[in-house]
Amino acid sequence: MKLTDKLGQISRRDLFRVAGTYGMSSTLLAAGSFGGAMTLANLAKAAESTYEKRFAKEAKFTLKFGAAGFNARNLLIERAGCLEFARDLESRTDGEIRVEFIGDNQICNQGSCVEKTQQGIVDIYAASTQNSAGGAPYLNILDYAFMFPSRASIYYFLYSPESQRILREPFEKNHGLKFLFSHAELRGIQLGLKWKDAPTVTKLEELFGTKNRVTGTQLGRIAMQALNLNPVPIAWEETLDGLKQGLIDGAETWASAVAYANMSPVVSQCVDLNFFCGTEHTAMSAKAFDSLGGDLQDAVMESSYLAQVHVQAANEAALVNTVGYSVPQLPGTIFERDGVRMARLPEAELKMAEEMCSPEFQPDLWTEWRDRLNGWSGGMDTYDEIYRVAREIPKETLAENVEPRRWWKA
Repeated sequence: MKLTDKLGQISRRDLFRVAGTYGMSSTLLAAGSFGGAMTLANLAKAAESTYEKRFAKEAKFTLKFGAAGFNARNLLIERAGCLEFARDLESRTDGEIRVEFIGDNQICNQGSCVEKTQQGIVDIYAASTQNSAGGAPYLNILDYAFMFPSRASIYYFLYSPESQRILREPFEKNHGLKFLFSHAELRGIQLGLKWKDAPTVTKLEELFGTKNRVTGTQLGRIAMQALNLNPVPIAWEETLDGLKQGLIDGAETWASAVAYANMSPVVSQCVDLNFFCGTEHTAMSAKAFDSLGGDLQDAVMESSYLAQVHVQAANEAALVNTVGYSVPQLPGTIFERDGVRMARLPEAELKMAEEMCSPEFQPDLWTEWRDRLNGWSGGMDTYDEIYRVAREIPKETLAENVEPRRWWKA
């Protein structure tokens, strides 16, 4: 893989050879710390150094981190912050916490990581909130259509102390999980190769009647049904084949997900519908967190904050410089290389979509799930509360300009 892939000169076999000596976590943490492309010899040397630092003293706690399909390669495309969090937490605690990073769907995948964390099989997981909503349905509160007007508004909400009251505390109470940090994008429709020779989509009605993959989110399905997008539940790991074989017209997801999952060769148009959020979050078992004690709990929160700040800046840069999520696209980016066209709908078309499916204009569509989520929240109106916070900053605010805050401090 070209681009900024630091592991570009190293085969999967060589990676596992180094990992066989120094462990996968030490190898991946070493790989993630490089500033440029590396050789096998450099990786082995860095992995040895990382291993020696990590095992210089006996850890008080070893936390298993189930990171779905992520690895050192694709975390340079979608900057979800997993390795930065693990590396900082080990360093911050001077090795008292050791993180065993298990990605590449080896221990859990997008749909199962949340449940395996609840079961105690892993202590920390990374997956999209939308896929995780199957096992932790309170996460659906993030998926009301057009609740977030921009990526900046998602980051603003995640940093806001209000997110403690609205999202994090009810999430922990209902599902036994602590929401640590997340990347932020907005979901669109990623059209498959059947649309390769079709004109670039400019009108919403061109998507009516298409058949599209949907995640585990129940609220996302409501929006797609209202927009006549025929949601078809397909596991993330099976979506590439569905697009390749033409079983579906497109997939509901976000740009960097297409890129990191090597889905871009079978996607022809990235339709910027922006109709609800895409949040690749990291969360932790509340039981595991509570077992750590005060100082180490503080370290988990500070490492989460550092990871959140890193993700905010790094993913915004990667969207343009690595993914090709821009008009015009930079040469050498994944979308430019694989011929994925950006289809940015005019504001009038996005407003039409909002009026067709959002709770603001179609409240009856959302009543059942809204009442359910409001009950789980302790009685607040989850849509109104998040809608309000998301609009405390101007819509034109750039995501990289959102002020970071420690959300657990008032």
